[in-house]
Order: sequence, then structure tokens, then C-alpha cells
Amino acid sequence: MELKKVWAMYFSPTGGTKQAAVVTAKTIAENMNLPYDTYDFTLPKMRENPAVFGETDLVVCGTPVFAGRVPNVLLPYLKTIEGKGAYAVAVVSFGNRAFDDALIELRNLLEEDGFRTVAGGAFVSEHSFSRTLAAGRPDKKDIAVMQEFGTKVAEKLQSGFVYTEPAYVKGETPLCPYYTPRDRYGNVLDIRKVKPKTSEVCGGCGLCAEVCPMGSISKENPSEFTGICIKCCACVKKCPKGAKYYDDAGYIYHKEEVEKLYKRRVESAYFV
Repeated sequence: MELKKVWAMYFSPTGGTKQAAVVTAKTIAENMNLPYDTYDFTLPKMRENPAVFGETDLVVCGTPVFAGRVPNVLLPYLKTIEGKGAYAVAVVSFGNRAFDDALIELRNLLEEDGFRTVAGGAFVSEHSFSRTLAAGRPDKKDIAVMQEFGTKVAEKLQSGFVYTEPAYVKGETPLCPYYTPRDRYGNVLDIRKVKPKTSEVCGGCGLCAEVCPMGSISKENPSEFTGICIKCCACVKKCPKGAKYYDDAGYIYHKEEVEKLYKRRVESAYFV
């Protein structure tokens, strides 16, 4: 079946995953002279109904890496997507520590959804917790790697490729456990229920409620949380007043430790 369209499909609270999926998808589309479109399922409204594709589609599907895996809050939605024989490229973005088994997990989910996976890539972007860890990434070098990746995917599909099995990507089966932050004594730091605070400089614009991917911030009272917080930090990084912040001791310790331990540059990786 001849391909007719390339899609960039992504969950991207702070923009890193979006960039990886979009650059890859656009590069594939340009190399194959195909139209391109996006499907952004970051906000709750876009996850109310499953996305449905078909054999003439190629979907570059991207998620961030949370604790070394695909964010578990996305699993219910990801399992509703219908591939119906579409080709798929799995893409994850990670904050300079490691992508662990997130890429192979996303590949497996896409296969279970009825996609035919052809490649996978893991790209570095600024860590959600931090403004210094992998700051400014994806940078020009990362973008060039994304474009190289997209070009190689296009070449593979144009070379007479016939799907026979899931695309090879780095990872283990069974999947590794979720990464667990610990203090210097080895004690587990459970920050799952930690939520950001709101300072008095808040102007009540409600932007934080608009960008929260879980729909967990009250529009009427931005300091009130009505649901879970996944620590994506969209509300923190996008607040025009800098009013959102975390003050939990465990969260701050983990953030500072990650910034110290993983400040070396990690390069992106892809598998075609």
C-alpha cells in the first residue's frame, strides 16, 4: 500500500517531545514528497477519543520519558489508538539521564495498537524538573540528528522495505522497573503526591490551568489543584510571573542530585 500522509503525534507538556516528533516527521514527509500533519494529545480534550489511522499513514509517535518509562498516566489512552496497519516510528525525549526502557515500551504499545513499527529514536531535551540540566536542548546538533534520523527512515521505506517484525530499538524485555529516586542513604524519595505551590505574585491569568496536561489546576483559582500532578513542570516553566514552584524537601533534593549527577552531555540515539 502506498503511503499518503505523515503524522507527528505527541504528548509534550514543555515542548521537547513535540520538537523531536515534528522535526522527524517533517523530514520524512519532505524526503518522500508527502503531506504532513500533527496530532497533539498533550491536553485532556485530545485524549477523549482515540486517534485512528490506516495503511496509507506513517505516524511518528512521541512521548517524554518519566522514570525511565512511558508516563504511566498515558497508558490508558495509548492503548485506545488504532493503527490499522499504519507504519509507525517511536520517539521519546529524555532529560539527559537515560531513556532506559521507554523506547521499547512505546514500540511495543504501538505494535499492540496495530501499527507496523519501522524505527525508533530517543532525543535529549531540557529536563522537566530543571532549567539547567540539558538546558537549550534540543540544540542544533540534536536537530541535525533528528533530520538525519528522518532521512534514513524515508530511505528505508523507499528501498523496497517489507515489514516482517517490530523495529529493533534499545531496551529490555521484560521492561525494567520505574526509576526510583533515593536520598544519599538509599532511602526512597516518594514525590508522587507532591504538587507545586503558587506564590503571591500570581496574577490569576489561568495559563497554568490551560497548559496542565492532566487538567488538574482550577481555572477559577490557579493555586488549587483538582487532580494529580505528574511533575511535567509545564505550569512552572510557562507561568509568565514565575509564580509556580516546588518546596517539597524530597523533590528539591532529587532535582539537585539529578542536576549534579547527570550534567555531562548525553547524545541522542536512533535505530533504523
